[in-house]
Amino acid sequence: MSNINKNRLFLGSCFALITTAFSFSIRAGILPQLGKDFNLSAEQLGFINSMWFLGFPISMIIGGLVYHTVGPKKIMMTAFVCHALGIILTLYPQILGGYTGLLVSTFLIGVGNGCTEAACNPMIADSYQGSEMSKMLNRFHMWFPGGIVIGSLISEFMTGANMGWQAQIWFILIPTLIYAYLFWGQEFPKPKTEGVTSIGENLKAMVTPLYIFMFCCMALTAITEFGPQQWTGLIMSKSGASPMIILALVTGLMAVARYFGGEIVHRFDQTGVLLGSAVLATIGIYLFSTSTGAMTYVAAIFFAMGVAYFWPNMVGFIAEKVPLSGALGMSIIGGIGMFSTSVFQPIIGRWIDDAKVAKTAAGLTGDEMELAAGQATLATMTLFPFILIVAFTILYFWQKNAKAA
Repeated sequence: MSNINKNRLFLGSCFALITTAFSFSIRAGILPQLGKDFNLSAEQLGFINSMWFLGFPISMIIGGLVYHTVGPKKIMMTAFVCHALGIILTLYPQILGGYTGLLVSTFLIGVGNGCTEAACNPMIADSYQGSEMSKMLNRFHMWFPGGIVIGSLISEFMTGANMGWQAQIWFILIPTLIYAYLFWGQEFPKPKTEGVTSIGENLKAMVTPLYIFMFCCMALTAITEFGPQQWTGLIMSKSGASPMIILALVTGLMAVARYFGGEIVHRFDQTGVLLGSAVLATIGIYLFSTSTGAMTYVAAIFFAMGVAYFWPNMVGFIAEKVPLSGALGMSIIGGIGMFSTSVFQPIIGRWIDDAKVAKTAAGLTGDEMELAAGQATLATMTLFPFILIVAFTILYFWQKNAKAA
């Protein structure tokens, strides 16, 4: 496969991930408007959010199962169809009764996003070798936070200009059309690991203790990253800092960190990076739960540096340390991350609703009550990265002993 073709496929993958990022950040930005226009509770908004994270793992797992038989090209064609239909149905949810239309449209966009991960992760892993693979996977995943920065700023500007949420949704279509053009008519790489195309070999590699351990850790790394981010607009709206600027700051720092991710992983190894990330994420979420005003931006810096390396290095770890799990192994890892986040979205929404009731009963009202409820919810979320500190400490010494042996 030529370098020109390889570079075009990588660029197309990046624009597909930007589509995923736009669907995440712009939908987070319009969440308050959707709640107002359709008279939805925080728990109902949580169920809408959960559809994004539910469609994602379903299509990721199916995509991983059929990757070597159907091929990444057809998986990305499916992604385009689902993205396009999801965007249109989001614009016209009344077709299915409003709330139901938003649930279905968000699910379709989630399916498109999952297809992107299912096709692009193994495609990039097969296109590059050794340390170059880790570098390019980090740079590919750079465009999720990078796209969120762009989407957040677009949402902040358009909301401030009193432009309707429908106008913001149209922006998701731009990178969708670009990636469809870049993938059109291209040759895709062949698997580089012998035996990796066998589902039996994949499953055999996935029932090892190391894979199962990472499977459990992925559920926690994903909710640590996406839990606070998806609820930024509602939780931080009364903190004295702009929620969408916080989201842009977090994701902007994540993008920069992932750009240099290859060098960081080379120096500290994936296990050291994951452990350090868990520590920083715990500090960041704790600071979010106690800060207001300018200090909220300081919390955002710690949080960003904590979650930046979670996703690409969890996927990269599986590709490098459990290679026979193949495309299916990478898809299952990503899938459990998104499924975990889907499960927790309505739970987080209920935490917010319950916290509001508790703070109101304690005599708080208005903005003071909203802020206290949001911070109480964030304090509960610190449990996720704290467990990861313990888990990744175990992983660090586990892998260190394995290398010595």
